Amino acid sequence: MSKTQASTNAVTRNNDFGQTSKFVRENQKSLMFIGAAIVAMIVIYIAYQKFYIGPREIVASNQMHVAQDFWTKKDWDKAINGDAGYPGFEKIISEYSNTKAANLAYFYLGTAYLNKGEFRKAIDNLTNYRGDDAMIAPEALGNTGDAYVELKDYDKAETYFKKAADKANNKFLSPMYLKKLGLVYETANDNKSADEAYKKIKSDYPDSPEAQNIDEYIARTEAKL
Repeated sequence: MSKTQASTNAVTRNNDFGQTSKFVRENQKSLMFIGAAIVAMIVIYIAYQKFYIGPREIVASNQMHVAQDFWTKKDWDKAINGDAGYPGFEKIISEYSNTKAANLAYFYLGTAYLNKGEFRKAIDNLTNYRGDDAMIAPEALGNTGDAYVELKDYDKAETYFKKAADKANNKFLSPMYLKKLGLVYETANDNKSADEAYKKIKSDYPDSPEAQNIDEYIARTEAKL
């Protein structure tokens, strides 16, 4: 490289750095404002969680235990609407939105409506539940599938039973939802898929209650293939 080229490259680099410095100088106030705004947003979020959501979370949890007792006793109306000065799940969701308690209330409320035979309300609430655990989350999906079965929407029931079985990934819930999935397939005359669902129970969950008589279901579907 010649001295002239080296000099030119050095000038170019200096100009580049110079342009950057110039940009920072000219926009210093804007950059400072953006930085301050980001810091303020973080502070507001932390304060919101600590001073607003936190206390509401405690109150909501304390308020909800009576509705949970009614739910356990299968007193669905009182679980939904509350009793004796304590709110039901409907009110918990309405008054304590954005809390973990309200999120859990969607599951309880949806299941209560499912048991009352109000399947659309069940679906609306169950699909609002947000969770990533291995028990309640798959149950919410499975209960949604049950509601769609009652509405004879077998395509959506199939979707939710699949999700429930995959989400659970355990010997307690997965075989139950696989069996329900197989029954939905049979209802839709998709005996091949039903056979596969039943055989998965036999191979993957041989000790489950569902596996004890699964050979009968396999024989039934294979006879139709």
